[in-house]
Amino acid sequence: MLSKMIKEEFIQLNIEVTDWEEAIRQSATPLLTGNKITAEYIEKIIEISRTIGPYIVITKHVALPHAPVENGALAPAMGITTLKTPVVSGNQTNDPVKYLFCMSANDSESHLQGMAELVELLSNDEFYRMLDTAKSAKDILAYISAKETN
Repeated sequence: MLSKMIKEEFIQLNIEVTDWEEAIRQSATPLLTGNKITAEYIEKIIEISRTIGPYIVITKHVALPHAPVENGALAPAMGITTLKTPVVSGNQTNDPVKYLFCMSANDSESHLQGMAELVELLSNDEFYRMLDTAKSAKDILAYISAKETN
C-alpha cells in the first residue's frame, strides 16, 4: 500500500530550508503539484502547527505533515522529504526534524495500511541509513517495495 501512495516525483532528497514552516511547505509541494492536495491543505497544516504546536513530529527527527480531509486532501498520497540541515520544530523531545513524510488521505480509512507500513519502516535504523545515503527517489521506492514483499 505504501508504495502505491508514494510516487517518484513525491520524493525530495537533501532539500535546503531555512525554518520549520518552509520545511512543511517544501514537503507538501510535490503533493500539491501532483493534485493530491490543495494549497489550503498546506496552510491548514501550518495553522494547526502554529496553534497547537508541532503535533506532526511523531518520533525522533520525523514529521508527518497532514491536515483533516476537509481542508483539501484530494487523494491518498505520501511524499518523502529529507532535509540537508535538520530544523527545529518546537518539539523538544524529537527535534531536530530531518525527515518529513507529507501525507494526504481523502477518507479516514484508505491510508491506514500505508501508515502501518510506514510505522514499521520508522522503527528500523536501516531505513534512516538508506534515506541518508539514497542517490535517487528510485532507490527509496525500491527499498520500500522490497520491504512490502518480505
